[in-house]
Amino acid sequence: MILDDADVTQVLHGRVKWFDPIKGFGFIVADDAEIDVLLHANVLRNYGQGSVADGALVSVRVQRTARGLQAVEVLNIETPETLPFPLAEEEGAITGADLEGLPLEAARVKWLDKSKGFGFANVFGAPDDVFIHAEVLRVSGLSHLMAGEAVALRILGGRRGRMAVQVLAWDAAIRFGA
Repeated sequence: MILDDADVTQVLHGRVKWFDPIKGFGFIVADDAEIDVLLHANVLRNYGQGSVADGALVSVRVQRTARGLQAVEVLNIETPETLPFPLAEEEGAITGADLEGLPLEAARVKWLDKSKGFGFANVFGAPDDVFIHAEVLRVSGLSHLMAGEAVALRILGGRRGRMAVQVLAWDAAIRFGA
């Protein structure tokens, strides 16, 4: 059963119900029970990410508080392997195995507009911008990026230039040696 003692923590697995980086919080729904767990932005930042996509699989350490269950540590975030990003006008789609073969490139977000569904980043030492589609963020397990945020990108060249096919939060990419 889920915690009764406020001093005890427990590992819980679930899916992100929603997360709003502007509000600074969101909720996880536990796999084994219809229980909402508060996920605060500070806990997510301690993991190395500023946002997380709705529906992402997560493992967290939770603790009971006066307001209910709250995540106190993010242990893992998984993006669904079954959702390859279609490359629009490009041929085919890229899958998890294909992604691993692409190098990670350090970049800084130039801008991202969620209402437009895209944005751009600058790769360190390269003059051209890299296109970032909102769907790439979603399948990468992120929901938003802030201007100036450091990220690691896996990039493919297309007819219109370079485009990100995976985005990793910089801290997470460094921590996991990706």
